[in-house]
Amino acid sequence: MADLPQIFADKRLKLMNTLQEAESERRAAADALAEAENNVRAADQALRAAQDQASNSREEHARLEARLESSRERHAEVERRIAEALNCAPQEIVQTAGLEDGKMPPLEDVERKLIALRDDRERLGGVNLRAEEEAEEVAKQLDGLTKERDDVVQAIAKLRGGIQSLNREGRQRLLDAFGTVNENFGQLFTTLFGGGRAELQLIESDDPLEAGLEILAHPPGKKPTVLSLLSGGEQTLTAMSLIFAVFLTNPSPICVLDEVDAPLDDHNVERFCNLLDAMLERTETRFLIITHHPLTMARMNRLFGVTMMERGVSQLVSVDLETAEQMVAEAS
Repeated sequence: MADLPQIFADKRLKLMNTLQEAESERRAAADALAEAENNVRAADQALRAAQDQASNSREEHARLEARLESSRERHAEVERRIAEALNCAPQEIVQTAGLEDGKMPPLEDVERKLIALRDDRERLGGVNLRAEEEAEEVAKQLDGLTKERDDVVQAIAKLRGGIQSLNREGRQRLLDAFGTVNENFGQLFTTLFGGGRAELQLIESDDPLEAGLEILAHPPGKKPTVLSLLSGGEQTLTAMSLIFAVFLTNPSPICVLDEVDAPLDDHNVERFCNLLDAMLERTETRFLIITHHPLTMARMNRLFGVTMMERGVSQLVSVDLETAEQMVAEAS
């Protein structure tokens, strides 16, 4: 029993040592725990940082994917616009633009050229989607018009040839008829005036179809002069010579003379009537003479007169002078 204190003391010492060791282990464990907690916190921070970085990376990846998709769409749109505007592939633009050496022209020159081209495009107006079809239609119309023009040109050439032929024939016929009329006119003028001479002349142009006509008369005892300078009776006789000259050249079935003997004296009326008798022998023309001159009426074959037996009532009277002369001759 005497050893108990010592035993207790040893046990106490042993327990104290064990306690110190346990305390040391506790402190070591606490330090380890604190360090572990620090490591956990650091790991948590690193995890959060990694998660944040991963989230940022995912967002950046999504943005890059969106930009890539947008770039692809823009690339496809640019290819489409190049194909529509230039009608070639993007790889052919350099060759089309004449940049085989790969050197780009100065930006200012490109901008000026681009502005000029835009101005030209604006002046051209809107794009006509039916331009090709309309061009084909216009080309067909042009071909038709060209053929029609060629036909018209050929027709004009033929027509001009025909006109020239007709003009040549017309000139020849006119000159032939003019010569005949002029000859007859001179003979009849000499017959009516008992001498003198007269002729027709073409004036103002060398072309007979465009020339004017002038009458030169030379009555007996007078100088040659134009028709307007003759007296009234001389003008009448000259005009009748011309009219009858035309009738001798191309006789007409009927000729109406309205008081042509009015400006003539009795002597010239006799000449006029003698000329009518000569025309009846040379032609088959029937002459209808409107006259108030008794000498002219006495030389006619038949007379037609209008009398008014009652006021406002006209009556036609006719007399056959040849029959009347035969009746007078038989009665005598």
